Amino acid sequence: MSNERSGQTPASNIEPAQPQAPDRAPAPSPRAELDAFLRQVDALGPAATADGRGRLVFALDATMSRQPTWDRACVLQADMFREAAAAGGGLDVQLVYYRGFGECRASPWIAEPQRLGELMSRVECRSGETQIGKILAHACRESDEAKVAALVFVGDAMEESLDRLSAGAGDLGLRAVPAFMFQEGNDPACEQAFRTVARLTHGAYCRFAPGAADELRELLRAVAAYAAGGREALTDLKARHSSGAVRLLEQLK
Repeated sequence: MSNERSGQTPASNIEPAQPQAPDRAPAPSPRAELDAFLRQVDALGPAATADGRGRLVFALDATMSRQPTWDRACVLQADMFREAAAAGGGLDVQLVYYRGFGECRASPWIAEPQRLGELMSRVECRSGETQIGKILAHACRESDEAKVAALVFVGDAMEESLDRLSAGAGDLGLRAVPAFMFQEGNDPACEQAFRTVARLTHGAYCRFAPGAADELRELLRAVAAYAAGGREALTDLKARHSSGAVRLLEQLK
């Protein structure tokens, strides 16, 4: 990417998602949501691929307000790989981010934490609008190519049509790719959208305080454990007193 700090292009641009008609079915009760998710997870089987490696789409909002958290995520991302190894498998991560007006990029699949950290360090956050719909559409396309264990998204805002996001989330749910939506801060519109995406993909929603690096670390470790080893690995992580695993399992049970 010619406008990155390194002057190199670390990622390819993502084409815009095509709008789809939303599903306006009545929202189920919280208990029904949990029961439905449990049945879905039981049907999924192992989250990792046949070679024992999980594939995780790691998506972040890279608009200007995200710079402090982006810098922290550059450091914390290595914990995802370590947790995946502890779960008994490996982890391949694809970095996806958006920034500015219409720029949304995806990296190649990466198996080394140092390489992912270097790639992230070359990205500058810029003012712009959210493009969560493109993230969901991209995760669908990647899953069509090869099994994606999970999508994790970290952001603090939502400025798109909730109906269109719901349609994109429904497509991802049909592919059995749970979205773990992590919200920084307390924006109500963001919370509503993130919870909707998590519900429609049979994933989970969690909020963390601005600047709370430890909270974000625990959440990323928990998703990595799931991507590498499924619910069993997430339960094992909970046994090691991981607050992130506890918060996710509360929604996945």
